[in-house]
Amino acid sequence: MPKDIKVTLDQWRALIAVIECGGYAHAAEKLGKSQSTVSYAISQLEQALQVAVFKIEGRRAIATAAGESLYRRARHLLDEAESLEDAAARMGQKIEPEVRLAADLLAPAGEILHCLQEFTQQYPTTRADVLESVLSGTEDALVQRQVDLAIIGRVPAGFIGDYLRTVSLIGVAAPSHPLHQLGREVTQEDLRHHRQLIVRDSGIHRRYSAGWQEAEQRWTFTHISTSLAAVRSGLGYAWLPEGYLEQDLASGAIKRLPMEQGGERVVTLYLVLADRDIAGPATRALAQIIKAHFSPVSAR
Repeated sequence: MPKDIKVTLDQWRALIAVIECGGYAHAAEKLGKSQSTVSYAISQLEQALQVAVFKIEGRRAIATAAGESLYRRARHLLDEAESLEDAAARMGQKIEPEVRLAADLLAPAGEILHCLQEFTQQYPTTRADVLESVLSGTEDALVQRQVDLAIIGRVPAGFIGDYLRTVSLIGVAAPSHPLHQLGREVTQEDLRHHRQLIVRDSGIHRRYSAGWQEAEQRWTFTHISTSLAAVRSGLGYAWLPEGYLEQDLASGAIKRLPMEQGGERVVTLYLVLADRDIAGPATRALAQIIKAHFSPVSAR
């Protein structure tokens, strides 16, 4: 027979709040409860588990080693409980009122808009919430279930991704940039002496270096379009997605760097559903539209 559960979710929630808020008073304020209620919940938890989760130092409640360990597992437990309730709520809906999409900036905005335009023809009453993100920011949104699906360059552990397309990152600079005046191929050592323009990783919980930050001099932006504008102005060089560069390359506003090696780097884009089991009809429809549009056959 399954064991009786000794600790309630409210008691675990109290433990989490006290640790994250640094004390009973702030935890009570966060939970919208009285301080005595929070204190009682913790004492009941300790009594049920026969373990001390806090020690009092001055006016502060400091988590014991056991408390810290239980906190980490309780945090996961509450996340799972919230996910379960969300799943149940979605199962009771015929069509979702909103679909949340995280789109790495490697996917050109014009193509995302094309997909959304087709989507709204099928689901005109369903809202679309698009999070434009960079590197681990997309992964954060997916792992924390802030979105229903994501276009991402790296599939997080525990998720399954559908291949969409490879994206080429091209090294570029304005024609007037000193790297184009060398009269020879550009080396990695040459790059270190000039300013690189990069796009900031939008993640909070994890941050990646994509291996394209060689220079000591850097300017960092939050969007590819700003980095591209800086390249046009001759303010530095950058590796940017080919889909953003076509017009500028054709007009001569920017030029490819004549790299000795590594002038073009390839990233793979995947489509990942946050939870395939509970994805509603609108979410699945948008996923199919994106896969059809980004497939190699339909690639523009």
